[in-house]
Amino acid sequence: MRSSIKKKSENNWLIILFFMVLSILFIYPMLYVISVSLSFDGDIAKFGYQLIPERITFVAYSYIFQTPKALLQSYMVTIFVTVVGTVLSLILTSSLAYIMTRKDYRYSRITGYFVFFTLLFNAGLVPSYIVMTSVLHLQDTIWALILPYGVSAWFTMLMKGFMDGLPFEIIESAKIDGSSELSTFVRIVLPLSKPALATVGLFYALAYWNDWWLAMLYIQNENLIPLQYYLQRIMSNIEFLTKNMQAGISIDMSAIPAESSRMGIAILAAGPMLFAFPFFQKYLIKGLTVGAVKG
Repeated sequence: MRSSIKKKSENNWLIILFFMVLSILFIYPMLYVISVSLSFDGDIAKFGYQLIPERITFVAYSYIFQTPKALLQSYMVTIFVTVVGTVLSLILTSSLAYIMTRKDYRYSRITGYFVFFTLLFNAGLVPSYIVMTSVLHLQDTIWALILPYGVSAWFTMLMKGFMDGLPFEIIESAKIDGSSELSTFVRIVLPLSKPALATVGLFYALAYWNDWWLAMLYIQNENLIPLQYYLQRIMSNIEFLTKNMQAGISIDMSAIPAESSRMGIAILAAGPMLFAFPFFQKYLIKGLTVGAVKG
């Protein structure tokens, strides 16, 4: 008995040690990115990437923050798009997944077929651009950054897989007690689907936060530029100047920290979501596993 307990304890320590090493390996590249963003470009060229900078400097962040008002504006646009877009997408996705799981809904299978069909076939960029600009007239509006990601077929199927595991008897009991469809959905189904909502919500938030493609297609108003597209334009400017210098054009690159700015942009772009992820982690794992098994 004691030997089995001792063996089990040793196995637990091995598992803990394994995941500690794995966590360090995951954190290690992030520390390199932070270190390079705090280094001089000359030191990077001379000594290469180092975990501890030869000399610490904030010149990269000073270069990025040369126009703080524009950067702050882009942050506010991205935060608004992420929050509003995630909430709207969760409402639409959960509603669609809910009617697909209702056994008493006549067209649930047909609805599921149409959702699954969009996973296999896509109309393409040109039709979607025409719809957004010529039909809906959403060009240069904040909704052009939100509506295209409103409903994802994959996330809808994931939500459906979770809701399929909810007992249908609960919905029937609510109907017998006189609960309306909207009340049943809001008061019973959604609270029971918190793990799936947190999982899908995190994926939607990441999609909205990291998107720059929609802004490049539909946004020309400088006040509606999101963070990722703003940082992408800074990167494009740095690459343009670097290529011109290599082509023999006389450009003073000493004031432009090209390599460290790239890493600084990565920190500014990914930082907020890295802090938000741990709060969703426990729901993320549960939502993914249940949705995968039940789907």
